[in-house]
Amino acid sequence: MKKAMIFGLLACVSALSLGACGQQQPAAPPAPSVGTVTLTTESAELTNELPGRIAALETADVRPQITGVIRRRLFTEGSNVQAGQLLYEIEDAPYRAAVAQAKGSLATANATINSTALQAQRYKDLIAINAVSKQQYDDAAAAAQQARANVAAQQGALQAAQVNQNFTRIRAPISGRIGRSLFTPGALVSAAQTDALATIQRTDTVYVDVTQSAAQIIDLKQAMASGGVSEADGARIQLILPNGSVYPIEGRLQFADVTVDPNSGSVILRATFPNPNGLLLPGMYVRAKLVEGLRRNVILAPQQGVIRDPRGRATAMVVGKDNKVEVRQIEVDRAVGDKWIVTKGLNIGDRLIVEGLVNLRPGTVVKPGMPQQITVANGTGATGGAK
Repeated sequence: MKKAMIFGLLACVSALSLGACGQQQPAAPPAPSVGTVTLTTESAELTNELPGRIAALETADVRPQITGVIRRRLFTEGSNVQAGQLLYEIEDAPYRAAVAQAKGSLATANATINSTALQAQRYKDLIAINAVSKQQYDDAAAAAQQARANVAAQQGALQAAQVNQNFTRIRAPISGRIGRSLFTPGALVSAAQTDALATIQRTDTVYVDVTQSAAQIIDLKQAMASGGVSEADGARIQLILPNGSVYPIEGRLQFADVTVDPNSGSVILRATFPNPNGLLLPGMYVRAKLVEGLRRNVILAPQQGVIRDPRGRATAMVVGKDNKVEVRQIEVDRAVGDKWIVTKGLNIGDRLIVEGLVNLRPGTVVKPGMPQQITVANGTGATGGAK
């Protein structure tokens, strides 16, 4: 009985052994496919996006220079006006009367000068024969001089009265688009008032005032001095409008202010932009993209190949020897389009992994290939594939 049980157990063990031998070991998983680009040196345009405001090329307030009641308004609000165009008329009756009075005073002075001049001439002839005293001649000559001076004074009074009369017709000081009128016919205005009647702004060309930190300006100048950055071919500026669209016409940088704002530590840069369609309005907030310079022979890494570790440091994965994944800690300067300028950690010829990064670990053997889709910005993207 015992022998039968022993033989039965041996038979079961043999059967299990034979079954185990018949099983095959599982095959190793295939190497994951990744998309790579081979890094090379390129030239990169350095741009900086700065906040700015639109300002009119010329601005003039329309103000009265005399006191009076507005009789007529002779323009349409929001229209374009030309320099010298008549805008307002002020009631001129008091000023016409002042001109007439000044003319009368001048006529009286002219009449007086004739009589005094003749008397002085007669006394001059009589004094030669001692017919009049020296004092009488001096008095007559002084009266003639006083009459001539009075004529000059009355001429000046007449001119002042005529100027004031001309001021009753208020004209445009510059050409441009005029805004709303703050005063209506019948309103009393004066030269001492603080409010302008209206404002004219020339906007066929506009200024864009942008602010840049003094530290950024110093960094750029030092980079140019060291030869790492060359000056851009003309300071070109592109505008990003409040709705996110790009203004189709490029502008030109005119100058940078000579002082730094002590409160913000920034410098004002002024650019000009053509505005033929009137799309740019004074006071509008915009973003200005300024081309600062050109950096040559730099490594540009696609942004999708640069990730941040839990400590916020920039890292990248490259395909190393034997197609094994290596992790590099890198340093980046700034973004250029959809790429980073890499200053440390990556070298020319490195195969940077830009696709298939999920679940990759250092040392993993991968199958490198061309990336499926790489967005190249501004035509400066580095492209490449597995070697």
